[in-house]
Parts: sequence; structure tokens; C-alpha cells
Amino acid sequence: MSNTELLQIEPLELQFPFELKKQISCSMQLTNKSENHVAFKVKTTNPKKYCVRPNTGVVMPHSSCDVTVTMQAQKEAPPDMQCRDKFLLQSVVVNPGLSSKDITPEMFNKDSGNQVDECKLRVAYVPPPRPPSPVREGSEEGSPPRASVSEDGTVNQASDLNMMSKGFPETNEITSEVKALISKLTEEKQSINQQNSRLQQELELLRRQGHRSTSGVPVMYAIIFGLIGILLGYLFKRT
Repeated sequence: MSNTELLQIEPLELQFPFELKKQISCSMQLTNKSENHVAFKVKTTNPKKYCVRPNTGVVMPHSSCDVTVTMQAQKEAPPDMQCRDKFLLQSVVVNPGLSSKDITPEMFNKDSGNQVDECKLRVAYVPPPRPPSPVREGSEEGSPPRASVSEDGTVNQASDLNMMSKGFPETNEITSEVKALISKLTEEKQSINQQNSRLQQELELLRRQGHRSTSGVPVMYAIIFGLIGILLGYLFKRT
């Protein structure tokens, strides 16, 4: 952080996560800590390589302004990833009501008697951020499987691994288990239906046999009584 008389600049080093054939941007913040309106201008030693937005502007008293610096896509990496480019930020007090369109190069000319504050900014290349490694759900990255201890002090790491593997089955294993369960339930349902039909047939047969046995009792009695009557009649005739 630079503590100049007019502007506070953060950061003082522009860090670009360097990647080949890719535009890279970084930003800095200018804070006006004075009671005056302050105009600024950003210069660079390599204007074809960088794009600064905005490169000029006016910062109101006790307010801030963000400046974005974009590095054009590079075809080759610099030796040892060292960058010798530099930026220069100039600031000067201006009259209230002045806009960025009214800024002229003469305002930052010290030979004209203007009090110009200057701050040099370095440029550094840093490695690009690494993408996060995939982490399986329910587990911590890089952490070994935890082992449990039984009552007798034996470490049950193998059993814990088995429980973990059972607790996280693959999708195809779940599908096959569901299909097998559905098939088993279907077979049991068919077997129950067949047993039910067989029991109904046996019950109907028992009902029919019982009806025949109850209806056959009076006929037999009639035959017996008839034979007794014939026998008595024969005996009466002989007497």
C-alpha cells in the first residue's frame, strides 16, 4: 500500500497469474484521502502489452476508484518468469467539477509548475491457481480410512472398510439388487396366488362331499324302514 500525499494505492505490485495465449487481468484501488478532487493518469513502459481501464480519471474526496489492468495474450513465456515492465501512476489536484474528459497531459507536466505526485508499480508473474482435485462425497481429501477399536482393543480397520464399501454401493449394484428383489417378490406373489386357488378348490370339494353325505341319510333310512315293513308283513301272513 502506497501512502502518497493525494492517493492511497493498493497494491503496489501488479500480479498476473501467467498463462500462455490467454488474457489476464488484475486490479488496483485508488483512494483519495484528501479534501480535494484528484486527477490521475496511469502510464506503462510497454503500452502495446497492457490495456488500462480507466487510464485517466478524477477521484472525489474520500472516495475510491478501481483500475483494471489487462495483459494481452502472450505466445511465449519470459525467461525465469521475470517481468521488467513497470507502471507509473501520476496524480494532481484539480478544480471541483472537472471530469475525466477534461483531463489533459499538461496537468501532469511538472515543468508547468504543477505539483504532481508519482508512484511506481512493479509487475510480477505468479503461477496460475490449480484446479481443485475431485473429492468423493462423504470422504475427506487425503485423509486415510479411520479404524475402530473393539472392546478387546483389536483394531477393526478391515471391517470398517467393508462397512464403508457397503454403505456406498455403486449405482449399477443398487439397480441389480432392486431388480432381484422385485423378481423375488413377484415369484412369491404368484406362489401365494396358486396356493390360494388350490385351497379354494379343496374347500369347494369338501362342501360338495358334505352336502352329498347329509342328503344320503334319509334315503338309507327309508330303505331300512321299507325292508322292516316287508319283513313284518311276511311274518303276519305266516301267522
